[in-house]
Amino acid sequence: MAEDYFEYRNSGLDICNTCQMRPNPLKTDLANGETHYGTMVFEFLSPGLPQILQNAGSSFVFYDMEHSGFSMEQMKIQLALCRGLDIVPLVRPPDTSYQYTATLLDIGAMGMLFQMCETAEQAEEYVRWTRYPPSGQRGAMFGGAHDDYSSETVPDIIDGAHERTMVCVLIESAKGIANAEEIMSVPGVDVAHLGHGDLSLSLEVPGDTAHPQMQKGIDAILGACEKHKKTAACLAGSVETGIDWVNRGFRMVSYSYDIGLMTAALQSGIEQIRIGVAEDGSD
Repeated sequence: MAEDYFEYRNSGLDICNTCQMRPNPLKTDLANGETHYGTMVFEFLSPGLPQILQNAGSSFVFYDMEHSGFSMEQMKIQLALCRGLDIVPLVRPPDTSYQYTATLLDIGAMGMLFQMCETAEQAEEYVRWTRYPPSGQRGAMFGGAHDDYSSETVPDIIDGAHERTMVCVLIESAKGIANAEEIMSVPGVDVAHLGHGDLSLSLEVPGDTAHPQMQKGIDAILGACEKHKKTAACLAGSVETGIDWVNRGFRMVSYSYDIGLMTAALQSGIEQIRIGVAEDGSD
């Protein structure tokens, strides 16, 4: 049965000339030194969300499953909604494991954000999880959501998956900072993402991003990415922070996250209306 399946997949039978895997322009652009902007999603999932994010200028979105409680079914719907749009969906899994990685990639994630990466050995393992044998251990399933239901041959699908899948690692501990250069030297690791919240806890300066130890850690991530020609990523909670961090070398910037954006916009709007009404003497 398995032999019949692979014989069919490799037969070259062209069911649909356009049934091919979409590329990942984000990965290509970042590798070429370009800067991209997106956001993170922790709370709000609606059918229109990917289109709304794209319309707002996002070229990527990180879906956070670690802190949100999002289910695999919810993720499969969102990843399907991204298909056909010019927005690249990436996922932080509930836990760092092969099974979560394999499942999320199979349902359409175009990259993974692996939390708490502290050693080059961990990074090497994450890369193996995302790649098919012989360079990795990803299980075989073709003609599904992850390859856009492609009718391409198995070798072409494997090549396409390796070309487009992004491996992003969160460096968010003192140990991770100490090993940043080794981590970013690992072939197949594309992005080092600053985890400023957990890093501040690890450095015992909770929430104080401006602290000298935090700044030293940020410089270590930027230096490691520059040395190995990889991309440094961050979550910027404000426009001012975003500008500062891009000027320092971050090239993949999530502008805030869904809860923060909605809260800030609503608070600002209500406050401005109240001020305007008070100035008019109507309240």
